[in-house]
Parts: sequence; C-alpha cells; structure tokens
Amino acid sequence: MEPAGEPAVRSTAGQPGRIVLAATPIGNVGDASPRLVELLTTADIVAAEDTRRLHRLVQNLGVTVGGRVISYHEHNEAVKTAELLDQVRAGKTIVMVTDAGMPAVSDPGFRLVEGAVAAGLTVTAVPGPSAVLTALALSGLPTDRFCFEGFLPRKAGERASRLSDLDAERRTMVFFEAPHRLEPMLRALRERFGPDRPVAVCRELTKTYEEVIRGSLRELLLWAETNEVRGEIAVVVGGAPEREPGKPEDHVAAVNGLIAQGIRLKEAVAAVAEDAKVSKRELYSAVLAAR
Repeated sequence: MEPAGEPAVRSTAGQPGRIVLAATPIGNVGDASPRLVELLTTADIVAAEDTRRLHRLVQNLGVTVGGRVISYHEHNEAVKTAELLDQVRAGKTIVMVTDAGMPAVSDPGFRLVEGAVAAGLTVTAVPGPSAVLTALALSGLPTDRFCFEGFLPRKAGERASRLSDLDAERRTMVFFEAPHRLEPMLRALRERFGPDRPVAVCRELTKTYEEVIRGSLRELLLWAETNEVRGEIAVVVGGAPEREPGKPEDHVAAVNGLIAQGIRLKEAVAAVAEDAKVSKRELYSAVLAAR
C-alpha cells in the first residue's frame, strides 16, 4: 500500500518504472476513479487505444494529460510494446487505457503485460468499471461461477465450432457482440443450446439508455428480429443444466467403447460413471450382466 499522502503512482529518473493498467468508464464518466484522474495527470506516458477517445475523456473530466500520449492498439502493439518496455526500464510510469473498461480484457494490453512479466518489470492496475461484471451482475443468472468468452467468431462455421466446445459448459457465460451481429448470434445460441436456455442481453450499460432484456433464447431472438438494436452489447447465457444420471444399463455401450480402445474394464467403468453420475459398482455389474 502507498503511504498516506503519497501519490498513487510516481516515477523517479533512474529508478524502476511501472506499467499501470487503468480502467476507464464504460459509459458514465462519473464512474472514473480518483486514481485514474491522478494517473492521467501525473504519468510520464499515457498509452491509449484511441487518442481521440482519450482526449474526450479528459475533457469530460476537466483535467489535462501531464505526460506524452501515444497510440497503442491491436494494429501497432507488436511494434510499440518493445518501445514502452524500454521506457519502463528507464524509470518511466506508463498508464495504459483503452476505450472503455479494463485493458487486456477483449482490449489491447495483454501483449504489453506479457512482455513486462517476461522482462521482470512491474505491472499493476487501477481497477474500475467492467462491462463483463456489470452485465453478469444485472443478468439475473447465477454469478457464483462464470466464464468470459469475448466475441464469437464472425463466420458461421467457426462460430458453430466454438459453441460446440461450450455445449456442456455449466458456468454462466458472458459474451460481447456488435449490434448488427446480435440476431445471428442469438440464432446460433438457440440452435446449439436450445430455445429454453435463459439469456440476458445488456446494452448501453451505465449510459442514459441502459437496457437489460431477460428471457429465453426463443424470446430474445424474437426481440432482436423485431427491434433495431443499437449500442454496445454484452450477452449473458445460463450454463448447461445438470444432466439426469439415467440408469447404469444406459451407459454399458460407452464402457464397451472405451474397452474397445484398449482401456481396462475397471478404468473404463470409473471414467464413464464419473461422467454419467452413476454408481461405479452398479455400472460394473451392468457391464458384466450384459456380456
């Protein structure tokens, strides 16, 4: 912790610098933290995903960037990362900001953190607004276990393959999506997970026209088909329901399939029983009885 009265981030020439990932408002500028404001005015370098968005932010905050501003985004981060790491070695404090939310989460920043960690340089964060956590909290879906999947692939085949990997995912899933691709995304979700899976579409979070629509995939696809959807969107999907265990006899074929692959009977029974949530002893007896 910083001593009382000391600035949250400082750098001294010749001393090790640091990289600070700073979360910016996802909509409401009033969510900017005092530490973010201080960083923007005191850091040696501000690396911004979009310098125009940064200038609008500081204007709204009524502050002036004290250090040098550089552009750092997905198209130049491979080149700029080495330069920024050299600045940290020289004792500079670099604050990394993206258009909204926490850098490195579906935004530029990961490559910079990766490079700093590999080089043994200091990386810290100023936490703040997060579209992922805000959407999850407002969704009305279970929050005790969740995963973040970012943007699904745009191509239908690749998107279907990704969703197939998530077919048995029990945790609540959070996605980002562009408004013009929301309808095909919800249709793909319905086809993969079924029409009754619960979902929440969260748009324009913390902004004037914030809206959270909750229901089944069937209901929200109909909503997307009949409405013009705008704004930044997060989609929260309920996890797969727990499968009914069924009878041990129903899983004999699965055990025999593993045995045919060279797996011993006992090991095959244990694997299938764990996956199917049935008694190993009863499944073992069922396999022997079927021979």
